[in-house]
Amino acid sequence: MRKKTELDSLENKIEAQSSDYVPVTNAKRARIEAVLEKSRKTRNINIRISEHDLAGLKRRSEEEGIPYQTLISSVLHKFVSDRLVEEKEILKSLQLLKNHE
Repeated sequence: MRKKTELDSLENKIEAQSSDYVPVTNAKRARIEAVLEKSRKTRNINIRISEHDLAGLKRRSEEEGIPYQTLISSVLHKFVSDRLVEEKEILKSLQLLKNHE
């Protein structure tokens, strides 16, 4: 067991960078806290989903290393905030970029 006064490498790094700390304004802090508060408010729902899709979600969540319910929540959040991107749209964009080189 280490002594309370000894710091590990991460703690030493944080302490070394402490002079780089820049406090945020009260307005920015309020905005950050509002975003955090909004993200903390959750609600349970029930949803019917096919066994096949659920198995696929569980498989993908294992690949990502996150619980499957967290993956579902993340996908839904990306969809409603217009940040869910389809693979074919990415490929289309890459092709357009390639053609303009």
